[in-house]
Amino acid sequence: FSTLFLHSYKKDLLVLSVKAGDSITIPCPYDSEYTNRIKYLCQGNKWPYCSVAVKTNQPGRLGRFSISDDTKQRIFSVTVKDLYYTDTHFWCVVEIDWGKDVSRFKSFCYQDSHNTLLDFEVTGFNGDDITINCYHSNNGEGKWCRLGGDCVTTSSGSIAGARVNISARDHFFTVTMSGLTSESTGWYLCIKGDLQMPVHVNVTERSITSKCYNCKVGYIWS
Repeated sequence: FSTLFLHSYKKDLLVLSVKAGDSITIPCPYDSEYTNRIKYLCQGNKWPYCSVAVKTNQPGRLGRFSISDDTKQRIFSVTVKDLYYTDTHFWCVVEIDWGKDVSRFKSFCYQDSHNTLLDFEVTGFNGDDITINCYHSNNGEGKWCRLGGDCVTTSSGSIAGARVNISARDHFFTVTMSGLTSESTGWYLCIKGDLQMPVHVNVTERSITSKCYNCKVGYIWS
């Protein structure tokens, strides 16, 4: 098992739980001035002394890395498959002219046998509800946050056009988003204490034959 630390120049440290052999998708927000810039994931202990793993204009090496750039939400996402125990340090970078790249977001990964990531994607239909179960052994406040945006820290609130209810139990808390809209699509963080898990919510229109097979998602932090 590993724990991935994702830093942002705007926000506090994100702590992402990863299981060796599994995959994880890392969301990296950026400022509007970098919308048309090349972005990449760099692997190595220190910035800028690291190796490029994947760039938005090039394929990834070893087939383990993939990258996509959502210029509307200004978030580029990097997926790392088949994580190794040697995957210890990653950096999310915006490429600038003349080699003056900006390491706006940096991540550190170390081994930790107490955290397990189960899933990071949930799909719901416009107008419907989704439920996210956040299992944990951590102390601290449980909350649900839009990446780079608002958080709900009490039992109820609203984010991105949807109502949010949080109910706490002994070893997990449940987040329910009701009345989903297209605005609700995006990255969120399931947070307990200093441990934070990215969840991508995708809201689609329901067709006549559609059934919601993935309207619940859960994490175990044991």
